Amino acid sequence: MSVAIRSAALNDLPVILAIEQQAPGAAHWTPEQYNKLVGSGVVLVAQEAGKFCGFICAKAVAGEWEIENVVVAAEFLRRGIANELVRELIQRAANDNAPAILLEVRESNLPARGLYEKNGFREVGRRRAYYRNPVEDAILYTLRFDPKTSADM
Repeated sequence: MSVAIRSAALNDLPVILAIEQQAPGAAHWTPEQYNKLVGSGVVLVAQEAGKFCGFICAKAVAGEWEIENVVVAAEFLRRGIANELVRELIQRAANDNAPAILLEVRESNLPARGLYEKNGFREVGRRRAYYRNPVEDAILYTLRFDPKTSADM
């Protein structure tokens, strides 16, 4: 089955929230926060055979994009959904002439770190004791676009 990725609409919020609530490691936000991101940021949803399987949220800050949340429904894990979402977000950021995409991730989240590194993100720093429950460092990643080649992506 192929995965279709599209921009989220406001009527997708109940499904986005349901997927997020089932993912203990995800950032948990209010419906209002997601509503604001759908309206002003980038929220992409992935569907397979008409069924929602995941989403990615980002926002633009001073021209740079920042990944806020990537969540894949449990029954769709390990099928490349997160990779497809990240790749589509990278493409959209490049098309928008963003100079970079930034993110932070729990130090122990090795699958996510591998996903980002596979897609060209580089570790650029750390925030000590950034996360709670449990307390853990955040690893900072950046994907910088070459201004000469980003239009060719």
